[in-house]
Amino acid sequence: MASKKYLLLAGAVGLLTASTGFAQVQPTGYDALDSSKVSGKRLVQQNNFLNHQSNFPGKPRDMWELGLSGGLHLISGTVPPQPGFGGGISLRKALGHTFSIRAEYIGSIDKGQDYKLRPAIAAAGNPWAATAARNGGMIVPNYRSQNHQLSLDMIASLSNILFYRAEPKINWYVLAGYSIVAADVDVDALDGNGNGYDYSGINFGAKRSDIRKQLNNLRDKKYEQNAPSQGNRISIGRNNDNQLIRHALDLGTGIAFKVSKRFNIGVEEKVTMPFDAYLDGYPGPGGSSKDFYSYTSLRLNFNLGNASKRVQPLWWINPLEYAYSELSNPRHMKLPTPVLPDADGDGVTDQFDREPNTPAGAPVDSHGVAKDTDGDGVPDYKDKQLITPTYCQPVDADGVGKCPDPECCKNKPVEASCATLVLPSVSFKGASTKVGRDQEAILASVASTLKANPSCNVLVTGHAGAKGKKGGVDLSSRRVDSVIDYLADKQGIDRGRFIKQNTPGESGTVDLAPAN
Repeated sequence: MASKKYLLLAGAVGLLTASTGFAQVQPTGYDALDSSKVSGKRLVQQNNFLNHQSNFPGKPRDMWELGLSGGLHLISGTVPPQPGFGGGISLRKALGHTFSIRAEYIGSIDKGQDYKLRPAIAAAGNPWAATAARNGGMIVPNYRSQNHQLSLDMIASLSNILFYRAEPKINWYVLAGYSIVAADVDVDALDGNGNGYDYSGINFGAKRSDIRKQLNNLRDKKYEQNAPSQGNRISIGRNNDNQLIRHALDLGTGIAFKVSKRFNIGVEEKVTMPFDAYLDGYPGPGGSSKDFYSYTSLRLNFNLGNASKRVQPLWWINPLEYAYSELSNPRHMKLPTPVLPDADGDGVTDQFDREPNTPAGAPVDSHGVAKDTDGDGVPDYKDKQLITPTYCQPVDADGVGKCPDPECCKNKPVEASCATLVLPSVSFKGASTKVGRDQEAILASVASTLKANPSCNVLVTGHAGAKGKKGGVDLSSRRVDSVIDYLADKQGIDRGRFIKQNTPGESGTVDLAPAN
């Protein structure tokens, strides 16, 4: 049973290889047979693969990805945020076709302004004390946060293993990782004279946008004091630039669109969670509400590396492409040499031959059946008339048909062969050269015969008498001319159909005979 399977497999491969229309497609992303992209430490595995001692090729060197990003940065917390801006730079390297690791720096400036009164808090200092004293212990929080974030993220690509396409044009991914965040969170709690703000002139019953507009007109926007925090505010070398240092968890997702093998454009949403309620300078009820950063960015990504030594980043390469191309066009796969029986030697193996006893040398079609070019039922190797029109069929055993006469020729009289024509001789008396009445009757019958056979020419032979007879040739020639003149002038026979000849012989006759 197994031998039959291998036999059929070998036959199918042989037919595909012999087909002139078979397209040989090379891998477009990475050719596993190309050792120039494999590093030295993986060449042993690559050589084992090329020598059929390993099923897996060596992992190729791939390019690094340099990314530049910019976009909307927000702090989601207790205080409603205003649109902020963030920008970053990253470096990403593939660990395999699915996973990669990315180091990234993000810098951002965020601001927020509340629209309602809240109780003042005292945590690691109370910058709102003066404002709270003027408003019955109530404040309207605001903040400005200047942030620096270093991240190390693991990225998983979800769209590069494709079953029905060669190279991915889109890369969708998710990420998770660790960040360390330095945040300088400040508040605008005092006016230009160092006094707390008085909210008595603010109409808190108006629309939110109108309330914020009134508050912005009231404030001097200096952000002169550190915001309240839950501790761990560490000085970073400048007197008024104190920063919170926080560990954080990153989660995110993104999608990138390939423009070329060197460049792609992406959109990404990254959420950073430092598990701190004071990122916006004001905690939620009981401090249970933890703030987080949201960074929605447009990314410009560039692939770095020598294209002659490195492939694209592996997340842009479909690892199934080589396997599919090898199945479609085997270049490395070991295939058994097909040994297929062909009893009649016509080039079509027996399992596909519909006529297994074709005589040697007989032309056959792709099914092993003897060809019958004209379809007359007699195979070409027997057919003595290879192309017999259909109107001449049926044919005899030799493939020869009997064609009916064309309409134009059905009633046409059969022309006699020139060689079979019998023409009379013309006799002259004495030294006469004139065609008389007796000769005219004879020549009239000759003219009738020539008109019925327009393709026949006439040899007119005169006889000069005994050899050396005086005046014999001249007399013979004049008699020949008289005969031709009569037939041409009187009977309308073309002179070009006559051939003159003089020979020894009976001098009283002129002989007429077919010339063709």
